[in-house]
Amino acid sequence: MTDPVLPAWSEPFVEGRRGDLDRARPIGAVDRDYAFGGSDGAGVTVAIVDSGVDGTHPAVGGRLVASVKVEMSEDGPGVVDDPERLDVVGHGTACAGIIHALAPAADLVSVRVLGPDNRGKGAVFAAGLEWAIERGASVVNLSLSSRSEALAGVFHELADRAYFANVLLVCAANNVPGPSYPSLFASVVSVAAHDVPDSWTWFYNPRPPVEFGARGVEVEVPWRDGGWMVATGNSFAAPHIAGLAALIRAKHPSASPFEVKAMLAATADR
Repeated sequence: MTDPVLPAWSEPFVEGRRGDLDRARPIGAVDRDYAFGGSDGAGVTVAIVDSGVDGTHPAVGGRLVASVKVEMSEDGPGVVDDPERLDVVGHGTACAGIIHALAPAADLVSVRVLGPDNRGKGAVFAAGLEWAIERGASVVNLSLSSRSEALAGVFHELADRAYFANVLLVCAANNVPGPSYPSLFASVVSVAAHDVPDSWTWFYNPRPPVEFGARGVEVEVPWRDGGWMVATGNSFAAPHIAGLAALIRAKHPSASPFEVKAMLAATADR
C-alpha cells in the first residue's frame, strides 16, 4: 500500500475544508447530463505525455492508436515513432487506464518523454507537448511538470498555443510544494488529488493555484507488463479530469477549452 497522505496542493479538497469551495454558480442550467450524458468519448483523441503506454494492457482496451517518443540529439530533441509501444515505468499506462475507464471510446496517443527513472529533461517534455499540440489532440494529459524557471516562458507559449489551437491541456500540480509548469498557467486545467474513493467525484476550487480536485489517493491503476498497483499522487488525479474532459468534448465538439473548463466547474461536486 502507498502512503495515504495527500499530495501537495490538495489542501483545498480535504474533507474539513470542502465547505470553502461553495460559491454562487453563474451557470445554472449546466448539469452532468447536459455536459456529458450518453458520451463515451468517441471521436476524441487524448494524448498522454508521459513514460509511454503499454498498448497491450487490458486496461487500455486496445485504444492506443499511436505511440511516439522524444529523443535527444546534437540538434536537440526530436520526435520519432515508437513501434515497440513501450512504457518504461508504468506511470503512463496508469494514466491511460484511468482515462479509458472513464471515456472508453476515446483514442489514446502516447508521447514518451520520461526515462526509466520516471524523470526527463524539460526540453524533451516541451518537444513532446509541442508535438501533441501540432497533431491536434483534443485533450492532452500531463501528469508531469517542469520546475525549470528557465523554461517557464517556453511552457507559457505552448499553453497559449494549445488554447488557441483548441487543444485542452490537463496538468497535474507538482507533488511537492513550489511552482511547476505548465500547471500554473490560467489556460491549463490544473489538478490535485482528493481522497474520496470515487472517480466521478471532483471539486472546483475558485482560488489559485490549483482549480480542480479529483480522485488520487490509493487508486488501483494498471502498470507496465500487464500488472496493477495501488498509487497515490496528483499524477493520478489529472487523468480523471482528462477522461471527463474527453466525454465533454465528444458530446460538444465545438466547445472551446474555456467552455470545457466551465462545464467541468459547473458540474463539480459541492
